[in-house]
Amino acid sequence: MSATITLEAAKALLHREAYLLDTWQFNAWLELYLPDMEFWMPAWRDEVTTTQDPDCELSLIYYKGRRNLEDRVMRLTSGHSTASTPPARVLHMISNVEIISGNRPTAEVRSAFVCHRHDTRMNRTDYVFGRYEHHLRMEEGRIRIARKKIILLNDVIATSSDIYSI
Repeated sequence: MSATITLEAAKALLHREAYLLDTWQFNAWLELYLPDMEFWMPAWRDEVTTTQDPDCELSLIYYKGRRNLEDRVMRLTSGHSTASTPPARVLHMISNVEIISGNRPTAEVRSAFVCHRHDTRMNRTDYVFGRYEHHLRMEEGRIRIARKKIILLNDVIATSSDIYSI
């Protein structure tokens, strides 16, 4: 029997990722990612087009390799990130999950998201929304994230944003 990434398994992974971010369980969240992962939120080139190449165009967030994402988590949890101290309260809502391509051990999955955020310092609540594109890969019996692209549709936001609040 070969390993297959089903729609239900992909949904479960995306919902788990959201819960781990919402509850600041970053070590468990990092374990969802493969060591050679890519985490990318492109900038908008104009009103309808995002940048296409994180190596030579502007990105809002770009991490290549889980080690770089681990460094960001370390900064977030150390208290040295003034933008995230204290952390905003966040709640992700994931919907419209579908597998757009895949050949059993890998799958391209797209979804929609809304992240509600409450900044306790400013007593302000806002939200961001957009689309996720995940490249998932089955390795050692587990589905893990090889790439996550975040297309932030309302990129003019009222406060700072970080990896856990998008």
